[in-house]
Amino acid sequence: MSLSLYDASIPVFATMLKNLNHFLDKAQTFAADEHVELSTLTASSLGHGMADFTRQIQLASDAAKSGAARLAGVEPPPMPDTETTFAELHERIAKTIAFVESIQRDQVDGKEARVITLTFPGRTMEFTGQSFLLTFNMPNFLFHVTTAYAILRKEGVPLGKMDFLAGAQMAAMAA
Repeated sequence: MSLSLYDASIPVFATMLKNLNHFLDKAQTFAADEHVELSTLTASSLGHGMADFTRQIQLASDAAKSGAARLAGVEPPPMPDTETTFAELHERIAKTIAFVESIQRDQVDGKEARVITLTFPGRTMEFTGQSFLLTFNMPNFLFHVTTAYAILRKEGVPLGKMDFLAGAQMAAMAA
């Protein structure tokens, strides 16, 4: 059995977005227990000139929804990047998960050769559906999820490797 484009994308986006939501839950518990303002966490970054935690969530969301949409040949839902609170970040992640999970297998599978063109100021990049997912979109998505995780770790949130890999699933089993 071979790995399909759908299996390499949609479930991965959904799982990691759910884990990202789990990071938020653990950060909220940490903030309450340690008397840390949530705004301190949302504004934190890994270094000067790097996007803050809120922006990392927005960029992970954008990568998942636009990646899923491009693979399926549909338009992603607009999300204007106006979140400032944990509640708004949870809501954005939930909306992104709902969109990603609305993509059906037949919209993605068999589209490995679909041409996907990205236009940036001064540059155009062209991919096949498969190369877009594997060499650009999924690494970009995971970069922002990882960076959000690292920001929270830097701030003292007790996240571990299993939170990154299976946090939402572990939390559901514990409930």
